[in-house]
Amino acid sequence: MSLSNRAILIEAELEALFRVGQVLSRSLKLRETLQGVLQVLHEHAGMQYGLVTLRSENDELSLSAVYSGNKPIPDTVSYRRGEGVIGAILEHGKTLVIERIAEEPRFLGRLGLYDPQLPFIGVPILQEGKPIGVLVAQPHTENDGLLPERARFLEMVAQLVAQTVRLANEIERERRDLTDERDRLRRAVRGNYGFDNMIGHTPVMKKIFELVRQVAKWNTTVLIRGESGTGKELIANAIHYNSPRSHHEFIKINCAALPENLLESELFGHEKGAFSGAVNQHKGRFERADKGTLFLDEIGETSPTFQAKLLRVLQEGEFERVGGNRTLKVDVRIITATNIDLEEAVEQGKFREDLYYRLNVMPIVLPPLRERIEDVPELAQFLIHKLAKKQGRKLELMDSAIRLLMRHDWPGNVRELENRLERAAILCEEGVIDRTVMSLTGLEEELPLSTTANARAKVDLQDPNLDERERVIAALEQAGWVQAKAARLLEMTPRQIAYRIQTLNIKLRNI
Repeated sequence: MSLSNRAILIEAELEALFRVGQVLSRSLKLRETLQGVLQVLHEHAGMQYGLVTLRSENDELSLSAVYSGNKPIPDTVSYRRGEGVIGAILEHGKTLVIERIAEEPRFLGRLGLYDPQLPFIGVPILQEGKPIGVLVAQPHTENDGLLPERARFLEMVAQLVAQTVRLANEIERERRDLTDERDRLRRAVRGNYGFDNMIGHTPVMKKIFELVRQVAKWNTTVLIRGESGTGKELIANAIHYNSPRSHHEFIKINCAALPENLLESELFGHEKGAFSGAVNQHKGRFERADKGTLFLDEIGETSPTFQAKLLRVLQEGEFERVGGNRTLKVDVRIITATNIDLEEAVEQGKFREDLYYRLNVMPIVLPPLRERIEDVPELAQFLIHKLAKKQGRKLELMDSAIRLLMRHDWPGNVRELENRLERAAILCEEGVIDRTVMSLTGLEEELPLSTTANARAKVDLQDPNLDERERVIAALEQAGWVQAKAARLLEMTPRQIAYRIQTLNIKLRNI
C-alpha cells in the first residue's frame, strides 16, 4: 500500500461524503434518498453493489435500498437477527470486514450480486448506540491494504444515514399523527353536522331537512335564503359534510365583509406584485376549495362587476388570479346564501339576472324562528348543553324559563336565542336558569304587548308547574295588568297581590 494510493482514496472519499450530504438534503423520500447514497458510493468511492437494510417492527431486516447496476435482484429479501453476515452485524452492532467472501461460511448471497473473490464490508446503522439497520458494500478491487480506511468511511456514511432515517421516521410519525387528527376532526365535524343533529320538528323544518338530505348527494348549486340568524351557514355545512365532497375542503367567505378589490383577491388569488402589498403569490379560495365546496355568504351584497367575474367561474369553471394571465380550472361546488330579496334586487338592476338564475338552481328557504316557535324548547336545550360544555359546568333550563322564551318573537332568530341564553347562563350562579334568571336578561320587558293577552290566555293559573312569580305575572297579563282583577283571578286581596308584586320584583306594565 503506497501513500499515494491512500491519498487518492481519502480524496475520493471526501468528494463522496460531500455528494452524500447533498443527496441526503435533497429529498424526504427515504427509499429514493438511500438509493441516491448507494449510487454515490458506486460512482465516487469505489464501493459497488451497496445495500441498506432497516429493522422492521418484527425485528427483521428488510431490504430498503440496493444499487445493483443492471443485475436483476429479488423483489423482497429479509434477514432475521443473527442470520448470515448481515444478521450478525445487526445482532452485535459491530463493523465486519471480510477480505474474501468465498472464505466466509456465514455469507448467504441471497441477492446474487457480490463477487465471491472480492472483499465485503458491512457496518451497523446506529441510533443511540442501538443498531437499526445495516449498510454494506463491496470494494471493486481485491484487498489493497485499504480495507480499514474503507470501513471507517462506510461508518461515517452510516452515521449520516442514521440521522436521515431518524428524521424520516419523525416526519412519518408526525404525518400519521396529523392524518389521524385530521380524520378525527372530520369525523367530529361530520357528527356535528349530521342529519340526526339538526334541531327542529315542525313540519316546515322537517321538509327542509329532507331537502338538504337529497341535495347533499349531488353537485347542484344551492342558494340558501332566510333572515339573519336563521342558520344558513349550518345548512351549508350540513350539505358539504354529508356530500361526496366531504373529504375535501369546505371554504367559506362573507362577501359583505370585504371591499370589492380584496374580495376578488381572496376568491381568485393574486400574483406577486399584482398590487401594492402583494409580496407573494396568493392562492384564492376557489383554488383551495378545488374538489370541495365554496360557501359564499351574503352574495346579494356584491357589486355587478364582481358578479360578472363570478358568473364566468360558475359557467366555465376557470379564472385568472389578480395580476396573472394563466387560466386556472377548478372543480368546486358553490353554495350561496343571502338575506335580501334577490328578485327585487334584479328588478332594480343591483343583481345580475343571469347570475341569479345560475345560483338559484336549488333554493332552500329557512323560516324565521317566530314561524316555528314550537322548536324553541328543543333549540334552547341544545344551546344550553352547548353553553354548559363551553363553560365547563352543569346548566339546567327550567320549564318556567322555556315558557318565557316561547312568548318572544325573536327578531334576531336563533342567533338572538343563543345570545339570550348565554347572558342568562352568566347571570345564574347556581347553574339553574328559571324564569327569574331569564327576566334578568331583560327579555320580559321586551315581550310584545300585542300578544300578551293571547299568549297568557292559555295558561292554567292552577298549574302546579308554575312557580309563584309566573302565576302572578300570568294573572296580571290575563287581567290587562289591572291589579284588582288579577287579585280576583288568584283569589287574593288587592293588598296581597300588591305585596307579592313588590317581593317578587315584578315590574308593572301600563296598557
